[in-house]
Amino acid sequence: MRARDVMSRPVVSVDTRGTVRDAVTVLTVHGFVAVPVVDVGDRVVGIFSESDGLRAGHRREDLVTSAMTTPVEVTAPDTDVAAIAERMLTKRLRSLPVVEEGLLVGIVARRDLLRAMIRADDVITANIRGLLDQYAGSRRHWEVRVDDGTATITGDFADQAERSLVGALVRTVGGVTAVALVATPVGVGRDD
Repeated sequence: MRARDVMSRPVVSVDTRGTVRDAVTVLTVHGFVAVPVVDVGDRVVGIFSESDGLRAGHRREDLVTSAMTTPVEVTAPDTDVAAIAERMLTKRLRSLPVVEEGLLVGIVARRDLLRAMIRADDVITANIRGLLDQYAGSRRHWEVRVDDGTATITGDFADQAERSLVGALVRTVGGVTAVALVATPVGVGRDD
């Protein structure tokens, strides 16, 4: 699973022209522990956390840039969630802005990682079945089994192109960490 699979979006952020009061308001209204601070080009230049708000004290009308934490830790959309979790634990981070080509595209909080951990295999299985049924029509072509995020699709594939397509479709389902495609041997389990 990657950052793009668990990140929250759209991201609420604070502009560098905002005040400490603006940033604290965003934190308290939304219940966030931190909020990215972005410049006019939507590039992350810092992060403003609850701790930064407390340290700012009565300087509420100061620019948020005077109280934010820099440099800010960021991650890419294709970063593995295990690496993100390790980084958060090691560096005691509560959230990481997700940046693509320099622009803010999402944010991963500890809560997002925890939510991904409890996503049940049966929910993932149902999502895969729905997607494959939509692709194949009303006739079910494949058996689906998910074990700890690893999806195993067993059945007949018309050709290598369909096999690749089914694999690609399954990989789009949130919570899928790996895909195994198993072709049913000719004459096994078929009622021709």
